[in-house]
Amino acid sequence: MSWLRVGYVVSERRVCGLMGMAVSSYRYQRTDSDERLRTRLVELAREKPRFGYRRLQVLLRRGGEPVNHKRVLRVYREAGLMLRRKKRKHCVRVGRPLLARTSANQEWALDFVHDAVDCGRAIRVLSVVDAYTRECLALEVDTSFASRRVTRVLDTIVSERGLPQAIRCDNGPELTSRHFLAWCVERQIELVHIQPGKPTQNAYVESFHAWRKDYNEERPHSSLGYQTPKEFAEQAASFYRTEVGQEASNAGPLPHTPIPAQTEGGTEVEFRILNRAE
Repeated sequence: MSWLRVGYVVSERRVCGLMGMAVSSYRYQRTDSDERLRTRLVELAREKPRFGYRRLQVLLRRGGEPVNHKRVLRVYREAGLMLRRKKRKHCVRVGRPLLARTSANQEWALDFVHDAVDCGRAIRVLSVVDAYTRECLALEVDTSFASRRVTRVLDTIVSERGLPQAIRCDNGPELTSRHFLAWCVERQIELVHIQPGKPTQNAYVESFHAWRKDYNEERPHSSLGYQTPKEFAEQAASFYRTEVGQEASNAGPLPHTPIPAQTEGGTEVEFRILNRAE
């Protein structure tokens, strides 16, 4: 504001009025000193070098100094106590294109599929596919998969068809652990990790999963009355629940009509047919 007074040769009160500022605020001079607070902050920072200004403020309040957090932050910065954030080191994955394979066991593709059962329990399915023959070498189901469980499944496949030359997989914790890396090194298997967020670099197993979804949820089956397996399973499950509920109740008639017993090999066998409205 001083340049306004000099440039336009007006009074201090006039400039403060034009700026909407009280004259007392313009004339205010700080009387307190931050030297004591700065000294105490430096001492605490040396004792606790990994503490930020918020934790140091808590220590100050414990010591009987109820200072404002804004003031602590300002003095903290002026004293050069700001912590340097360490940038996390990430594994840099270089994309490697899919190569045309000429024989089996040149490359296996690994991936996980997530699903849930009726009770809500989450399950995982480990899929192993040969990149050349497109064979599904394993479909292992469990609620969780540690790296040792993965290598046990791979050891079973190896005992049947031999070692692969390379394994292509994503960057999951099971496939980047020390145990899994050591397992590949001991058997001289090349480990190809795809780039994060690019599942197309593992297209063989991803296309297998897409085919599985098409087979279960989209492709009609003539043996199931041209229903998909998912539709048929849901209908069967609802029918089973209905039948169980009727069996538990004695109020209504039985849902089945018995056929007279027939003899088969000296043993009486009773058949029942389901009454359905055609």
